[in-house]
Amino acid sequence: MITNPRHRRRCRRSAPFVLGAGVLAVLSLLPSSALAAPPAPDTAAWDPAAPAASAPDAALGRTVIAPTGAERRVSAYLDGIRKRPAALRAFFRGLPKGGDLHNHLSGAASTELLIKLAGDDGLCIETRTMTARPAPCGPGTRPAVQARKDRAFHRQILRAWSMQDFSSASGESGHDHFFATFGKFGEVTWRNGGKLLADVANSAARQNQFYLETMLTPASDGGKKLSQQVGYHADLRRMHQLLVSGGKLDKLVREAGREIDKGTAEFRKAAGCDTARPGPGCRLTVRYISQVSRGGTPERVFTQMALGMRLAERDRRYVAVNLVQPEDEKNALRNYRLHMRMLDYLHGVYPRAHITLHAGELVPGLVKPEDLRFHINEAVRTGHAERIGHGVDIAHEDNAPDLLRTMARRGIAVEVPFTSNRQILGVSGADHPFPLYRRYGVPVVLATDDPGVSRSDISGEYRYAAATYGLRYRELKDLARASLDHAFLPGRGLWGDRNHGQRAYELASPCRMERPGAREPRAACTRFLAKNLKAALEWRQEVAFARFEHRILHARR
Repeated sequence: MITNPRHRRRCRRSAPFVLGAGVLAVLSLLPSSALAAPPAPDTAAWDPAAPAASAPDAALGRTVIAPTGAERRVSAYLDGIRKRPAALRAFFRGLPKGGDLHNHLSGAASTELLIKLAGDDGLCIETRTMTARPAPCGPGTRPAVQARKDRAFHRQILRAWSMQDFSSASGESGHDHFFATFGKFGEVTWRNGGKLLADVANSAARQNQFYLETMLTPASDGGKKLSQQVGYHADLRRMHQLLVSGGKLDKLVREAGREIDKGTAEFRKAAGCDTARPGPGCRLTVRYISQVSRGGTPERVFTQMALGMRLAERDRRYVAVNLVQPEDEKNALRNYRLHMRMLDYLHGVYPRAHITLHAGELVPGLVKPEDLRFHINEAVRTGHAERIGHGVDIAHEDNAPDLLRTMARRGIAVEVPFTSNRQILGVSGADHPFPLYRRYGVPVVLATDDPGVSRSDISGEYRYAAATYGLRYRELKDLARASLDHAFLPGRGLWGDRNHGQRAYELASPCRMERPGAREPRAACTRFLAKNLKAALEWRQEVAFARFEHRILHARR
């Protein structure tokens, strides 16, 4: 579960930047063959009758499974409602959408909930900055509870704490406004982790998701004190020895476990899990990713990494580590390669801990050109990243074609939150690398990032993908499947072996002959699902797909 201690917030960035050319514009600067790959179908017209086997499938040697008759008919239905907003909203809300693998808890809960909680906690709002502060409310502040009756005050807070009504006409960039929100509502989030999770989990479940990996910072205050006690040592082995000596790091592991226990109790109460009418989030499988604040001192970063990876091996509720805060922040840029070396060392100590990294959340004009050339490469080749968050600057990376092929071959997925990429970086449509990743066969999963701040949801991410890149129903279905396939869940999955880094999404033994949604699985498959949580959630999604397709086709009659 989650707690958000005081100081647990992203750094703010105040310096404005000038957005340069779109991400894919760099292709024109490369040799014509540099990123050569078969043309992708993503930007083609939305044609539900198009052939099932795309050019990339054939060129990459992937096994292609033709869409079923039901899938073709659902694609035709989707094509027919493109100009009917209400029908589109219902379709994408009902579409089973796997899991959300890139989600920051403090930025994911609804802003309306944060404002309510600020009032419940008796907090004050600085009228100049709209920042929440502890009571008593002195000059220049107002009690947050006043927002319940003063709608203008409520609207002011809402705009300051999210991207609601944001306009760059104010002179502030989307990037700066987005990251500044965390410091403004941070006093609320650290106090209410379980309540935030109830809101986020309920929202995910209502939108037909089955799994959530959300990011938090475990034992934040204790980790800070330990890092100051140990200090920085260029010899990473020595620094790790100092952290674990005398059981110091294990003390933080126990503290993080108690935080989760407390937060889980708060979550279950807020979601009504033990009542006659439990919230939908009570059915959601949730795991946690330990955040590492990349803008901190080297010893602080290393301590958070070590704690997160030790937790991932000792507490099944934690599964991975990730670096957060703006990638263009001064310390984050200066120490990027050092951070990757730290992960390289700790991966050898904790080989069972998963690693997923924010990398390439950059565009020209935000950083120097040289800083666009190596972040994803380093994350993949040195930092042992199993997934990449954002990955927007991929086309600017050195040896981009080789990097893309490596990601495809290793099955390193890219987590794509379209809305925040547009709000923070100004990248969307043809400038977004989504088609480029797919062209090279890199697994792609859609995610929300900070849907509370962004005023977005996962259904909107899928709808945007379909409308912008002409995706057919089967492609949307496979995006949802990929989100569970690349989840850090225990056990084997439901699908057969990868082919050139890609899934063909054929059921593997012992469930090969089963038909999810048509009948209950036989004994061997049932035993397999009981032993493998990943396969069980994937089976649940396949059953949901069958019901969704039946409902859509039945409604058309």
